[in-house]
Amino acid sequence: MTADRDHLKTTFESKADLYHRARPDYPPALFDAIVELAGLRPGAHLLEVGCATGKATLPLARRGYRITCVELGRDLAAHARTNLAGYPHVEIAEHEFETWEPREPGGFDLVFAATAWHWIDPSRGFRHAWELLKPGGHLALWNSMHIFPADADPVFTELQTVYNEIDERLPPDYVQPTPETMLGHQAEIEASGLFTDVVARSFDWEVKYTAQAYIDLLDTFSGHIAMPQASRDKLYSAIRQLLAGRPDGQLRRHWGTVLSIARRRDIAGRRDIARRRDVAGRRDVAG
Repeated sequence: MTADRDHLKTTFESKADLYHRARPDYPPALFDAIVELAGLRPGAHLLEVGCATGKATLPLARRGYRITCVELGRDLAAHARTNLAGYPHVEIAEHEFETWEPREPGGFDLVFAATAWHWIDPSRGFRHAWELLKPGGHLALWNSMHIFPADADPVFTELQTVYNEIDERLPPDYVQPTPETMLGHQAEIEASGLFTDVVARSFDWEVKYTAQAYIDLLDTFSGHIAMPQASRDKLYSAIRQLLAGRPDGQLRRHWGTVLSIARRRDIAGRRDIARRRDVAGRRDVAG
């Protein structure tokens, strides 16, 4: 895992109190799809990777599933415990997922990550998820993203000028994602060789924000948290000025996500996978 990734994934700790309020809820249909595609039965045991404050945990906890959450951030985990206090079948473990081991044997029916898998080292994450799943268990991954339908709010074109002025430019090859072009995790799941029957389902929705509500949202993004204060001040001032000129004082942001779900491939016993990992590790050291 790169040093930048290691640094950025801890920035959320400073905004743990804001995260749960400002981040959007996922659509209920997404959780319906998870239950359907993973064939989850009552009492199924789920493992969540990077639960943050429990945005994706709550909808599944309300359905009665037993959930173990692995969250690296101490403050985020504390907020998750508060938000999930009414669900005794939910447990929060403070740990890095790649090296976490369960206290009870038997495996999980589902391992899932909601807008968190990009913080996981892919060379270790997929293998560890495979190891933690029961035979026939499923992996479900999705990321929330800013998408641009045909009727997208033009304010973001104006704001990009401000981002350019503060040296926060988009990559040269950046293409605005639309509801039709959103990408999920299907390719990397398949490339791992550890999962099969990969299915993708797309969801999109719109949220309206006042200037302060949108600034609160931006303050939960790792890139904005790490941004120099002067740059943030200029950007946030521009947001307030642009929305002050609108009759309702709001902007429209379209959200989208692709649920990528796959079944654990029964390719080898857990001992064999562990043995091959140890051999690969010795080769890396020798090299």
